[in-house]
Amino acid sequence: MQKRTLGRQGLEVSALGYGAMGISLAYGPGDKQEGVAAIHAAHDLGVTLFDTAELYGWGENERIVGSAVAGYRDEIVIATKFGFTREFGFDSRPAHIREVVENSLRLLGTDHIDVLYQHRVDPQVPIEDVAGTVKEFIDAGTVKYFGLSEAGPETIRRAHAVQPVSVLQTEYSLFERDVEVLFPTLAELGIGFVPYSPLGRGFLTGTAKPAGEYDPTDMRNTDPRWQPGNFEKNVEATRQLSEFAGTLGATVAQLALAWLLAQGEHIVPIPGTRSAARVAENVGAADLVLSAADLARIDEILPAGGFGARYAQGRTPVWH
Repeated sequence: MQKRTLGRQGLEVSALGYGAMGISLAYGPGDKQEGVAAIHAAHDLGVTLFDTAELYGWGENERIVGSAVAGYRDEIVIATKFGFTREFGFDSRPAHIREVVENSLRLLGTDHIDVLYQHRVDPQVPIEDVAGTVKEFIDAGTVKYFGLSEAGPETIRRAHAVQPVSVLQTEYSLFERDVEVLFPTLAELGIGFVPYSPLGRGFLTGTAKPAGEYDPTDMRNTDPRWQPGNFEKNVEATRQLSEFAGTLGATVAQLALAWLLAQGEHIVPIPGTRSAARVAENVGAADLVLSAADLARIDEILPAGGFGARYAQGRTPVWH
């Protein structure tokens, strides 16, 4: 697979990564063995960026990822995150960051973390303190690169002044475009971008079901895009995208990922799946080159993103 460079600090990864969250969280009961098989399939197909977090099962996901990649740890990049409490509040105090990093190293079974993200901005802790703590780990060799997630331009600039930020991770897909307003800041500072939920939480695979038809633990039951009114419009847009993808010899998921890759060389999406077959399908997007006419047709179908907010009211992060 082609490689891309995220940021100016030398972080090189495959053009598509793998997001492990769904093995443990948010999409109904997971299957560890299926998840491990999907991780192995991703590695076999050239994926080198594997994304996890403390939040994803409070150690369970990091343990699964760490054990799955143990045989080829030195060939890949592992990204993990700190900053949540078990009550889903925020805690980025330096002492807590140090505690989380120590736990993550143990759970992942590694002596270093390639990318360490602040999972969400903590309004109670100056971002300079956060960046300074991560810088200590980078200077010691325990962490290689610093990342932020769902951060705004002011926070990014202030953090970058203390410890260069290599990558920002935020939701971005054909359904969710708001983050594009941050792209000039990222370009100016030389920061890469990792879109999470690049397939619209599965909607852009063409397999969406109405809210209420998923397992009770599945976040899509309450996702605004799955609610009556929005759901039907999103299904129709996905149908049109799927029809167009077919003319290119691709699936709608491949089209959606190729569209992201076409938005800039600094972008590396991290689609997640528990299916090895889906991994292979997703990886195929790296070879799908979209022409200007193709991109124009996609914009005709979805000129401003999907229908419905990306989170239920009051849960969408506010960027500063």
